[in-house]
Amino acid sequence: MENEFEIPEVKIQKAAKAYNNIEFLHSSEGRVVRMLSEYLYPGQQFGKFGIKNLIIFFGSARTKPIAEWNRIEKELEAKIKTASDGRKQQFEEKLDIHRKRKYLSECYEDSVKLAEMLTKWSLDLPYKKQFHIGTGGGPGMMEAANKGAQNAGGKSVGLNISLPFEQFPNQFISPELNFEFHYFFMRKFWFVYLGRAIVVFPGGFGTMDELFELLTLIQTHKLSHRKPIVLYNSNFWKKLINFDHFVEMGVINKADLELFKFADTPETAFNYITGELEKLYNLELV
Repeated sequence: MENEFEIPEVKIQKAAKAYNNIEFLHSSEGRVVRMLSEYLYPGQQFGKFGIKNLIIFFGSARTKPIAEWNRIEKELEAKIKTASDGRKQQFEEKLDIHRKRKYLSECYEDSVKLAEMLTKWSLDLPYKKQFHIGTGGGPGMMEAANKGAQNAGGKSVGLNISLPFEQFPNQFISPELNFEFHYFFMRKFWFVYLGRAIVVFPGGFGTMDELFELLTLIQTHKLSHRKPIVLYNSNFWKKLINFDHFVEMGVINKADLELFKFADTPETAFNYITGELEKLYNLELV
């Protein structure tokens, strides 16, 4: 007969430590921990793999390689030949738009070439002074730059951001330097903190956001080091933005237009960037 006065054993589940509590970490109270993680973890990886200097490439995620552009053109031409009268005009309009955007695919190939040239140049520098290609990690112009670095035998960084569409890591990022951010401002911090030079290819709202935030930081002397900035494809930029109008209206100084340079060939961009970096960092080839 059981002892009616015996106290039953009660097993209490061990509480999760706060730093292992997923529910807490994903709560609003855990936000500061998540932000710190996006600062501390990349910093740990960069230190581990000797990443001190980046040349950042910005640009549209929607850009296709020229081979893909050619494939789509041929596909549309074939559809025009076989389409009914009602559909033919639709395909002709699509083809017209497609051809107007060929410059983007040409810029993709230029991005590959420029990143390859810069990586080869950097590999001839002393190890501790080398520069690596850094991008937003996604497709398009970002993919092109990471591809160029890989072609040249160098490492490259991808700072991805979680978005509902368009953004996914490209296959050319060095695996150990592939990051996924939740917070835009933490991702931007690493662009600015490690970026020693910036190349901005044609892009949309995200590219404009990155460019103008960077120009503002330089203009207001919030950065301790000057950063050479190249706006690639002058036709795109000068059609899109009337930079001289800023000066005419008195909202910026004329000297602010010297914060960036235009380039239309990989060679022009390469010569400007390497020339500036060699002066800024007293570089000598091995």
